[in-house]
Amino acid sequence: MNMLESVPAVRRIDTGRRDLHAFDIVGHVTAADVENLFGLLEAACAIDPRIDVLLRVVDNEGVDWREVSPDTMKQGKALASEHVRRCALVGDRAALAATHGVFLNARPVEFREFAPEDEDGAWDWLEGE
Repeated sequence: MNMLESVPAVRRIDTGRRDLHAFDIVGHVTAADVENLFGLLEAACAIDPRIDVLLRVVDNEGVDWREVSPDTMKQGKALASEHVRRCALVGDRAALAATHGVFLNARPVEFREFAPEDEDGAWDWLEGE
């Protein structure tokens, strides 16, 4: 990677469970970052048909939702509806609003939002570490 390329906004976090997948979402999120997140989730679902997800939003600088293709969003929401049991969103109110669209209206996904200071509660709710 050269100095002019940006660091990916989506980064995997190791968990103690094979069916629990966690991600840091850092800084400005581009359409490519959203596609990357959906790709990581798709790979996870190929291994485990039902998964839990933790999204930790750090230093949010916005999401380029208008740049994400409608087909990508449709496929991502279908993936969530079919495979995601629970999703914990960790971050401040503005960050949560910016990322909630990833799984918005994906049924039957159960959502819970957690403030940054209650991240341990998110891990507990997902029975992970």
